[in-house]
Amino acid sequence: MFEKEYDVIVVGAGHAGSEAAASAANLGCKTLLVTMNLQNIAQMSCNPAMGGIAKGQILREIDALGGYSGLVSDTSAIQFKMLNKSKGPAMWSPRVQSDRMRFSEDWRIRLEQTANLDFYQEMVAGLIIENGKVTGVKTSLGLEIKGKSVVCTNGTFLNGLIHIGDKNFGGGRAGERAATGITKDLIEAGFEAGRMKTGTPPRVDGRSLDYSKMVEQPGDENPGKFSYLDETKPLQKQRSCHMTYTSNEVHEILKEGFDRSPMFNGRIKSIGPRYCPSIEDKINRFADKDRHQLFVEPEGWNTVEVYVNGFSTSLPEDVQFKALKSVGGFENVKFFRPGYAIEYDYFPPTQLKHTLETKLVEGLYFAGQINGTTGYEEAACQGLMAGINAALKVQEREEFIIQRNEAYIGVLIDDLITKGTEEPYRMFTSRAEYRTLLRQDNADFRLTERSYNLGLASEKRMFRMEEKKKKSMEFVTFLKEQSVTPEYSNPVLEDNSSALMKQSDKIFKIFSRPNIAMSDIRYFPGVEEYIQEHDLNEEELEQTEIQVKYSGYIEKEKNNADKLNRLEDMKIPKNFDYSKIKSMSFEAREKLNKIQPTSVSQASRISGVSPNDVSVLLVYMGR
Repeated sequence: MFEKEYDVIVVGAGHAGSEAAASAANLGCKTLLVTMNLQNIAQMSCNPAMGGIAKGQILREIDALGGYSGLVSDTSAIQFKMLNKSKGPAMWSPRVQSDRMRFSEDWRIRLEQTANLDFYQEMVAGLIIENGKVTGVKTSLGLEIKGKSVVCTNGTFLNGLIHIGDKNFGGGRAGERAATGITKDLIEAGFEAGRMKTGTPPRVDGRSLDYSKMVEQPGDENPGKFSYLDETKPLQKQRSCHMTYTSNEVHEILKEGFDRSPMFNGRIKSIGPRYCPSIEDKINRFADKDRHQLFVEPEGWNTVEVYVNGFSTSLPEDVQFKALKSVGGFENVKFFRPGYAIEYDYFPPTQLKHTLETKLVEGLYFAGQINGTTGYEEAACQGLMAGINAALKVQEREEFIIQRNEAYIGVLIDDLITKGTEEPYRMFTSRAEYRTLLRQDNADFRLTERSYNLGLASEKRMFRMEEKKKKSMEFVTFLKEQSVTPEYSNPVLEDNSSALMKQSDKIFKIFSRPNIAMSDIRYFPGVEEYIQEHDLNEEELEQTEIQVKYSGYIEKEKNNADKLNRLEDMKIPKNFDYSKIKSMSFEAREKLNKIQPTSVSQASRISGVSPNDVSVLLVYMGR
């Protein structure tokens, strides 16, 4: 029925589990993906969208490393937008609206076509742990499946409890039962556990809405895509979203249900996501605002089901319905299903190493919401990294760790294991101190070679990255060497309200001015001819423009990152006893002993460890 022993067993087939299974199998490990329902692989449990602020950068990084999320997001997209285009390129963030059913179907097809990967539908009810090492899993039917490593990606299913008004019932997602047993085994093994909350809005019938009362939100005129491979193509047609608003009338109706709200009557005790609050939380916390935006998002190409983004709620269904009917365009709304909140178990991520292997149990890895994160993209990148490292451990190869200055993935994992989280963690560009380096456009430059050397990123992916880098760098060199006379440049400069030239100058210098775009310099002699002769595509042109305009900022940030790396290279011995350093603060000793940082740099980022404590540590280590 099963292999005698799997190299990697992945528990759960959400976004984290799917990426974990794909990466482990693609690295040559015999992998088993166990999930409660094979029809719901990579299910979009909440909003039908991928990417967005910082999340789009993560998806690009997953793709650059050879993961599947970017490819699937492209093939199932119904709309594409590049957010923050009015800001600098470090802030640009790609986002797609997705066809929910096609997204899940495409993921399943890709996984079924992945060599070394087996599937099994059943609930994992426990872990087999022997002498501090995981050796397999137990299913609800009593089967024991042997594995050299296990990746737990349980999402919201661990002892999940769904709340709608004053009703609550066990479940990991609407219509699906909760998973039990694993939490008990982990606590018995010495793990610390906690509870978190998330929520989701009602889904409604699009045929019952009046879109003429809403503001249309179309996709980009020239849509892009996520994957660096040419396997996927930009959208030729798109579906629009729409925007409407709540009102004081809506807020008053919602308040009528506060006494029956599990958020306010004490039924929900755990903490929800700060940056994606429920509608009742929003009107309670921001009482001065008389309206809030709602985004009306179609769930696919051919379905009438609509997701009401911004109206996440656990209020009684009658209150939800009455309030939503008072929203412009929703006067005749019909519900597919009400919104709800869900509480679930998580394990504070300070119990993990940078590889996402647990410190307490060898060969056991955690990824996704079990670590206290929220969001598909955050889960997917953790799954990818856990799957990679589980495979490498089994193969007795060196672990794969991405640093903070290399990727948003590195920032996310380092934040989790160093600082922990007491509320659902969401990635933002502000969390990355080197965001000018960590742009969505250069994720392939940063990560593809490292993944190729592992054996995960394909040769085709590596070739495309090298080609893009070579062609864009050669174009930059051309612009540095090619001059332009005032006769050609001044009309362009005048049109863009830029200071005129009195003598010839290099095109690079003119192009580096903030209000001069690629479309402007194409008129200069020799530029368009160069572009055509070298067959430069949009990606290569964009990369050239960023390298010209932001070279100073990029260089400065690289220097700062190099300083960080010097501290990263100062390794701290394993199981170092900080209690011996009496000149260090008590809080620092306590935190350092608990987290056991691997480097001085990581130690400096722990909350409660002051610069003075770091200085004392350096002196103690003889640095």
